[in-house]
Amino acid sequence: MSLFISLLVSAITIGSVFLFGCTGEILMEKSGHLNLGIPGVMCFGTFGGCLGASIFMSGYSTDPMSAPWIGVVFMSVFFSVLMSLVAGLIYALLTVTFRCNQNVTGLALTTFGTGCADYFMSIIDKTYLSYASKILRLNIFDDVILKSNPALSENAGIDFLQIFLGYGIIIYLAIIIAIVVAVVLRKTRIGLSLRAVGENPATADAVGINVTKYKYAAILCGSAISGLGGLSYVMDFVGGSWENSSTIQAFGWLAIALVIFCVWKPTLAIIGSLVFGFLFILPNAITGVTFLMMKTMNLIPYVITIIVLIITSIIGKRSVQPPSSLGLPYFREER
Repeated sequence: MSLFISLLVSAITIGSVFLFGCTGEILMEKSGHLNLGIPGVMCFGTFGGCLGASIFMSGYSTDPMSAPWIGVVFMSVFFSVLMSLVAGLIYALLTVTFRCNQNVTGLALTTFGTGCADYFMSIIDKTYLSYASKILRLNIFDDVILKSNPALSENAGIDFLQIFLGYGIIIYLAIIIAIVVAVVLRKTRIGLSLRAVGENPATADAVGINVTKYKYAAILCGSAISGLGGLSYVMDFVGGSWENSSTIQAFGWLAIALVIFCVWKPTLAIIGSLVFGFLFILPNAITGVTFLMMKTMNLIPYVITIIVLIITSIIGKRSVQPPSSLGLPYFREER
């Protein structure tokens, strides 16, 4: 496999973590809520997914690799979504119902989520997580094409197939969800109403849109999507291993930055996540890079985001601006 293809495959894999977090955050911000708790939500999704996989795989202790693929996928995703919904519900209750400051609430949720992840991952039976990771990473390229005809591995042209077919189900799920969210936001009445809530909740309320319902729905759905990013990192990128929540927390902050980079458009987030993924793995792929150079290169996504923010501010075009009511609580009695 060429170095370029290897880097691209790794960038797409790690980019799915950014894509999940970014897509979920876009959905929440379109409703007018800036959730700085995305790193915490991703941590909730991580230990939830690992818990589900561990519970299911424990039933196949004699031969873990015999566990059915669909069962491992379902339990991992289900528990990841479930725990992410818990985090989203906490945030929604505090910011929508009790109208707490969104920035403070989000930061508190990040602290709470990372602490919970470190604690629960320390007591979860991680014996089967590596097996669950192998099952979740089963793909058409390695486990169907090459396994049925090993001689194809000597064909240089076959490597290009890995760009499209060399990933587990969670990677494809990230892209599908981003496309679905983009279609819902731009092409459906639900998306139009949600964007109206984010732009001017008082006007939306006046025309009969249930502002509270849309805010709750956006926060819960966005949290469920974001939480899958943590699961994707642990199961797809690091093979089911766990050290601490610091890396996932870093991915969460980058996912929030990616929202600005892709100007609140889920389709652009697909491209942006690939760029961020490539920049993330590039320092480790280049030989002879010093520690200082590596840390400097890790700053590039943030610098690019700041540049994009400056450019969009100068342009002033409404389509590249955040929702008008982003971060502002809605008081119906002041309508």
